[in-house]
Amino acid sequence: MTATRIIIGLGMTLAVLPIAGRRSLWLYRLAMTGQPAPDRLTNIERPKIGAAIKRQIVEVFGQRKLLKWSIPGAAHFVVFWAFVILATVYLEAYGSLFKEAFHIPLVGHWDVLGFAQDTIALLALLGIIVFSIIRWKDSPARLDRESRFKGSHTGGAWLILFMIFNVIWTMFFFRGASYANGNFPYGKGAYASHAASKIFDHASGDTLDVLETIGLMAHIGVMLSFLVIVVYSKHMHIFIAPLNVAFARKPDGLGPLLPMQSAGKELDFEEADPDVDIFGRGKIEDFTWKGFLDFATCTECGRCQSQCPAWNTGKPLSPKMLILDLRDHAFAKAPWLLTPEEQRDSLPDAVKAEAERPLVAPLSEGGVIDPDVLWSCTNCGACVEQCPVDIEHIDHIVDMRRYQTMIESSFPAEAGGMLRNLEKAGNPWGMPARMRTEWTKDLGFDVPVLGEDVEDASELDYLFWVGCAGALDDKAQKTTKAVAELLNIAGVKYAILGQAETCTGDPARRMGNEFVFQMLAQQNVETLNEAKVTKIVATCPHCFNTMGREYEQLGGNYEVVHHTQLLNDLVAAGKLVPQQQVTSTATYHDPCFLGRHNKVYSPPRELIAKVGGLQYKEMERSKERSFCCGAGGARMWMEETIGQRINDNRTEEALALSPDAIITGCPFCKTMISDSVAGKQSSGAAPAHVEVIDVAQLMVRAMKPVRVGMAADGPSETDTAEPAVVEPTGATDDDPGAGTDG
Repeated sequence: MTATRIIIGLGMTLAVLPIAGRRSLWLYRLAMTGQPAPDRLTNIERPKIGAAIKRQIVEVFGQRKLLKWSIPGAAHFVVFWAFVILATVYLEAYGSLFKEAFHIPLVGHWDVLGFAQDTIALLALLGIIVFSIIRWKDSPARLDRESRFKGSHTGGAWLILFMIFNVIWTMFFFRGASYANGNFPYGKGAYASHAASKIFDHASGDTLDVLETIGLMAHIGVMLSFLVIVVYSKHMHIFIAPLNVAFARKPDGLGPLLPMQSAGKELDFEEADPDVDIFGRGKIEDFTWKGFLDFATCTECGRCQSQCPAWNTGKPLSPKMLILDLRDHAFAKAPWLLTPEEQRDSLPDAVKAEAERPLVAPLSEGGVIDPDVLWSCTNCGACVEQCPVDIEHIDHIVDMRRYQTMIESSFPAEAGGMLRNLEKAGNPWGMPARMRTEWTKDLGFDVPVLGEDVEDASELDYLFWVGCAGALDDKAQKTTKAVAELLNIAGVKYAILGQAETCTGDPARRMGNEFVFQMLAQQNVETLNEAKVTKIVATCPHCFNTMGREYEQLGGNYEVVHHTQLLNDLVAAGKLVPQQQVTSTATYHDPCFLGRHNKVYSPPRELIAKVGGLQYKEMERSKERSFCCGAGGARMWMEETIGQRINDNRTEEALALSPDAIITGCPFCKTMISDSVAGKQSSGAAPAHVEVIDVAQLMVRAMKPVRVGMAADGPSETDTAEPAVVEPTGATDDDPGAGTDG
């Protein structure tokens, strides 16, 4: 039997390995047609190797992201570990080709290993049963768009479950026959294999030899067939997901957008040549090799799709299907990409047609990605947060937007006015710079301006970055006033830039106009550095994220805090003491750029909890799974004409809790939800008393009359005059219009 085993077993292996190897080489060569990404290679260099190893342990072997979804996560956990542990069974199987009583050296007779092998195989069997139930329950045929598997290759998934089942039953067939034949290396610790051996109790010695060989060949044959299926399907993620995790950006939170790069180097707009340099992604080969790795790694699990605000409101964008469309296009165009230019005329017409397809164009015109897909994205980051294999959807979407905006001048028409206003006036509304200080005129106390009332920031605790919305939008001004009052009450030394402040450039960058972003950002960095600014407090999460995480790319290194973080610290230090009871019911909406992008979840909630008399209710979609308001990714300045409005979807979730107030910490979120609440109030779909307010407004309501400039324990030694008594005025119940926008 040994000769038969060797001939058949090695024959199958030698026939299959070249097939798998050829496919793997093809995938590697295809990825290498992409642009260089030298910064990704630093992930595995000496200074970062410890972090890279930790990511493999936590993300790959620990399955951290997958376990966020408890039942499917647990099922995947045991199936993954079955692949790891059962590799020892295949080592034993190949050893048995040459020696019937083979055992792994040193540990091959250890019952603990036999127990682990049998147990993980049974758990994997349970796991595929769970997966089968989930696949049936959430089938696109039953749920259509509500299924996270909509658009996935469900037939391939069922085939994989069937192949895992084949691995398990052939394993126990082989091990049971081996046990009965006296060749099994483990004792009764391998309890399931021992139980399987009972099937062969009445077989003779020669029959057992044949049955054991059949079981062994079947077990190896299933594995080899599985290997071919894997490398030719989405399940190639089994091998390449660890690579994608290793080369992922993995910042704290979702991190900044990357600067534009061409040929692996940051693009210099002053020296760039549109005929030579790459501006964003206009063709599939413009993506980096990491982009190709992302495309091939997608598991089609649909977690991103299930959380996407665009998809959940009837829009054509599915982060999963966007990646799959890019992958399918890359694979179809591969013969063109892998063929020398002078030989491409001989390629089949179908390949030439694929090579000519525009990357972004209406599907009716042969486009790979429809413009409505590209421009539906709010950059909320739910897809990146949920992806278990670290695909960077937002990076790819913004890079395609960059090409469309800067090279094709193709973007939603209404966003063009916003871009022109940013270039001419430094704010999205085109309002004159003198309007940036109008909000300070009726406060009852002075707001110092840096460069006028204060020489430079060395005299300050914080520069208060007001932001375009905070300075110019009526709704956001109430938040700005509330923050100024609270800082004043707490004795914080702060100042504003006034007319010297301009837009951070976030909306321009998120819609793809990197040139306008850099123009605005460089102007701000120059202003801030000249004024010796080191610490900034911002009320807008978009400003907070851009200045704190993206200005580093342009030489601006600042400690930036969100106002909810600073106010929470001031309350903890006793410099702000909420005393007034606020008897109402409230819920909190997490801004995407504060929450998912920067992991600031606790400070706003801690502030809310410190307000006496408030009954707080948490929305089901909160924190990491919070639902977007619809304004991010420059969507604030684009019409929403497809499907349900995102802000309405979010508002309906909040109103289902019957709150008196919907609290947030972002001017864009406040505007979007306020508009939705107002619309529902006018139609009678929402109670008239419901209001939308910022956390800072809530805090002002909770304050009693206090003496400006006095800490909680009394005046400082430098007080020379009796401080004025100030009644909190921002966002009080007497505030006109508070019932509609807070």
